[in-house]
Amino acid sequence: MIKGIRRAGALAMLACAFIITSCSPAAEETAAPRTEFNIGWSIYAGWMPWPYAQQAGIVKKWEDKYGIKINIVQVNDYVESVNQYTAGQLDGVTVANMDALTIPAAGGKDTSAIIVGDYSNGNDGVLLKGTDDLRAIKGRTINLVELSVSHYLLARALDAVGLSMTDVSTVNTSDADIAGAFMSKDVTAAVAWNPQLSTMKQAPGASLLFSSANIPGEILDLLVVDTATLKANPNLGKALAGIWYETTALMQKQDEEGKAARTAMAALAGTTPEMFDAQLETTFLYADPKSAVAATSDKALIETMTRVRDFSFAQGLFGQGAKSADVVGMAFPGGKTLGDPNNITLRFDETYMQMAADGAL
Repeated sequence: MIKGIRRAGALAMLACAFIITSCSPAAEETAAPRTEFNIGWSIYAGWMPWPYAQQAGIVKKWEDKYGIKINIVQVNDYVESVNQYTAGQLDGVTVANMDALTIPAAGGKDTSAIIVGDYSNGNDGVLLKGTDDLRAIKGRTINLVELSVSHYLLARALDAVGLSMTDVSTVNTSDADIAGAFMSKDVTAAVAWNPQLSTMKQAPGASLLFSSANIPGEILDLLVVDTATLKANPNLGKALAGIWYETTALMQKQDEEGKAARTAMAALAGTTPEMFDAQLETTFLYADPKSAVAATSDKALIETMTRVRDFSFAQGLFGQGAKSADVVGMAFPGGKTLGDPNNITLRFDETYMQMAADGAL
């Protein structure tokens, strides 16, 4: 029954994805050269460089260099931001690797991950109240954003103590509502990401019993863009890479300038500088484009995406008609692929990260 409910939810989301994709501008329209683009973001420590870059004038600098306009658009609800991208209302969006696979890519939208920004190294976590034993999760109802990386993290946590999804039940709770929900007496288990996770850890009796630090490198945070739009407008990729690496270099500086940048990002995230710095400590940030290219080209990424897509297929996130985990094809640097090579809809494209590494932007 639990599995059935979750599967129904997955199919509903996929149906929505297919519907909104069908409402998107035609491929030939999105492939046309353009001068103005919309990039969506939602609040997460690893994505705060984008709104800060806009506020600090870094976006304008790269807009001017390439003669384009980039609107950095905040969407309060994370899943809604990904749905808007899938619907064609945004040209790009900040998104986790699993969600890029199961929402736009599984919905048939050809998507390119052009910046591998960071991996969660403790920014996502499983919280229980009244116990310090993860095995006590058995039989509990867990609030989380269903079908997101939180769901994946939950599966990995359960596996770590010999349990499975059938040993728990879940309640879908948006990232905007989850901190408030966990503060109520009725909610004793949740999975969330920062900054909400930091707040939730302060709830009476709460303990962090499993986190993404237990599975380093598996929850990646990306900037993805529509592949056809990127192909027709390579200057968009160049400008976005320029913005990202200039901003992340600034925020890592341990002087007054770097501190001021992080303080501004904290304010944009609605948290304190101290809490934001704590969140960055549990974020492995790919501020060096060379390290980002190396990670994107490493065979470990294919192994990670194999694990992620196998979980997604097992949960029904590829839709009712999917007969195997291979149904959604992925492409990686060096011509490597995973899944159906005739249905590539998620591409890890190192082109613009490499240009940044080469000083060619």
